[in-house]
Order: sequence, then structure tokens, then C-alpha cells
Amino acid sequence: MEHYAILVNNRSAVEPMVKNLITGKPVCGLEHFIGKKSALFSRSEIYRFMDEEERHDLKVLTAETDQALKTMSSGEQKKALLRYLLRQTPDFLVLVNPFDNLDRATQKELKTKLEEVSTAVSLIQIVARLVDILPITTHFARLKGNELLHYTNAEWFRDKNYREQQHFSATLPKPLHKVDTALETLIEFKDVSVSFGKKQVLRHINWTIKKGEFWQLIGPNGSGKTTLLTMITGDSHKGYGQDLTIFGHKKGTGESVWDLKKHIGYFTPAMTDRFRGYHTLENMLISGLHDSVGLYVRPSDVEKRLARQWLALLHLETKGQTYFHDLGAGEKRLVMAARAMIKYPLLLILDEPTAGLDDANANLFVSLVNKIASESDSAILFVSHRTEPGLHPEKVLELIMTGTGSIAKFNNTDQ
Repeated sequence: MEHYAILVNNRSAVEPMVKNLITGKPVCGLEHFIGKKSALFSRSEIYRFMDEEERHDLKVLTAETDQALKTMSSGEQKKALLRYLLRQTPDFLVLVNPFDNLDRATQKELKTKLEEVSTAVSLIQIVARLVDILPITTHFARLKGNELLHYTNAEWFRDKNYREQQHFSATLPKPLHKVDTALETLIEFKDVSVSFGKKQVLRHINWTIKKGEFWQLIGPNGSGKTTLLTMITGDSHKGYGQDLTIFGHKKGTGESVWDLKKHIGYFTPAMTDRFRGYHTLENMLISGLHDSVGLYVRPSDVEKRLARQWLALLHLETKGQTYFHDLGAGEKRLVMAARAMIKYPLLLILDEPTAGLDDANANLFVSLVNKIASESDSAILFVSHRTEPGLHPEKVLELIMTGTGSIAKFNNTDQ
């Protein structure tokens, strides 16, 4: 069987190529698939079946269960889609970033299943990360814009597309105001257990985050990572009645959500959807000083100067008046991370910040995070399914799922 890997980046014209493959139109170097039966394994297909289920009560992927597709984890959804597609007996499968949004155990399970499938079905893998390419791959290509470039062997392909760790040379801009760093212990969980109805999610969690520490939080889908985060940010009521101290305040002693959030910088990729208006990059960064979606006050000259310093660090100094929605995905993530950091929060939370990025943009984002960790007193909590190459957390909290809730496993890195 022939199996293809097509490396893409955040500027590649993926959708037109996928549409051509599925509809039997010619794609350079893949013309021999014309006339063969195809199937598409992608997040967009899951959304399509989810929409059918919600709008028309038409259960396709979940016909064998009472569970709704939207209530399943990402891993369960992808397993259901693959089972359905294989029942259609396709000649080839088009796989679009198949391992995105999956924890490490589910990624491994899916890779094993695809390797089994590969003995009978040709696979066309369209991936943004080199590490996601299956070992059974026989042909390699890269999608540069609309142009598909083919490579004669795997070694040449990897040499041409490997990315060295990138670095930001300038130092971090100084904070606008002196940061209160007297508080040594920022977050403290003591024997915290959380249940939702009869289901226990977290069991006896003891965890302390101190000033300036760089943590990575990992764990399978459904292990309770989001529950931990929302207790820290004050967005979950599950913190009440627990022995939980946040920024020196015992939970339930009168602190407001805003008392907590003023000490937190937070970024997750879904936040970029909130900024669909005409926000310049300069105003985007300044809005981080005011914790507002958009800038509704006249910025001071000092604020403007600070924003320009951050843009210079990000190599975006010429784009201060460019609109945020005109940036590429990688540049948007850098700006949002800088926006979260510009007020020098006691705690910077980065929730799946590299999800969906190609190797080059993820590499650059990781470099910025490492720089923030080494040049500031802000504690960092980096949440990710992936082990990002080049990321240098000092400590790792891994949530291990058990039948009675997830328990905490701690690891110190060698960095």
C-alpha cells in the first residue's frame, strides 16, 4: 500500500486540496487516486455529524449508543468517526491533523489503529507537525500555499522541513507598574476532591504553585485539568468548601472573581474569536492592561510606548496599526500571549496555546514562553496534551485517572 504524508503550515491552502481529493479532482502527484473511493477523517466531519444530530436528531456516528456526539471527548468522537468510515470500505482515507486535541494515550491508540488499517487502505496524512507522521509512510510532500512539493525520500524531506529552536533576542519590556512580589505561595490546594453528581473527578489533590515557578499540567481528556484551572480563576463554584488558598486568600473568605483575575494573565486559543472587530495590535496589547475585550479608554503615552516595546520583541514593530484579524495564526498567538503578560501577572495560564499550530509557529511560541519564564517573576502554568520540543518547565503535574477520580503525580524536569 502507498501512504502519503503532506506537511502543511498555517498558510497552506488545505481546504481546496482536501476538497479536490475527496471529490476526485486532480491533485499534483496524487492523480492515481482519481476514481477511487475516499473517506475524510477530520474535525470538520465530526462537526458536520454533530450538526446533523442536533438539528435533525439523525444519529450516525453514535447510532450504537444513547450518548450524544457533542458529549463525547475528542478521543471518543474520533474513534466513532473512524469506525464509521471504515464500514464504508474506502480505498483511501484523507486524515487532516488526526492527532490534534488528543491526550498522549489516545494519540498512541489512534496511531496503532491507523497502522493496522494501513494494510488494507491507503492513507493520505495532512499534518502540521513532523512528529505526527506515521512510520508506515512511503511518500512525502509539503503544501506550500497552493503548490504541492514532493520529495524523493524521507531523509531529504525531514532535513528540509526540520525547524531549529528559534529565539527572541530582545529582553522583556519592564512592567508599567512595580509588581508586588512579596507573596511567595500563590496557589495552594490541600487535599482537594471534586465530584460532579456521582462522578468523582479529582481525589485528594495537594499542589502548591510558588512565585516564579514554571509548571506544565498534563493529563488525559476528562482527567480534571479544566476543573483545576477554573478553581484557580474563580470560575468554578467547586472551590467553595475546599482547603484552597489563592493569592493569599482562603477560598470563600469574601474574595471576588475580579480580585483573583487581576493577578492572572490567561490565554487559550478560543479567546482569539472574541477579537473580531477592528482592533489594532497596539490597542490589543494595551487592552491587556485593562482586562478588557477591546480598548474603551484613551491610552496614555506610557501605555503606547510599552505596547510598542512588546511589538518590537515579537518582531512586529512595523505592524502596530495592523488589525489583529489580519494576522496569521502564529502571530495572533504571540500577540495574545504578550497581551496576557503585559501587566506582569502573578500567574500566567496558557491553556493549550499551541493547539493547531504548525511546527514553526509552535516553536516560536515555545521560545516566547521560555523567555517569559527566565526573565520574569510570574509563575507560568502551561497546559498541553503535547510535549512541546524545546519547552523548559521546571515541574510537571500529571493527572492520573482512576475509578475514583484523578490523582496527582509530580515530576521535576532535568531542565
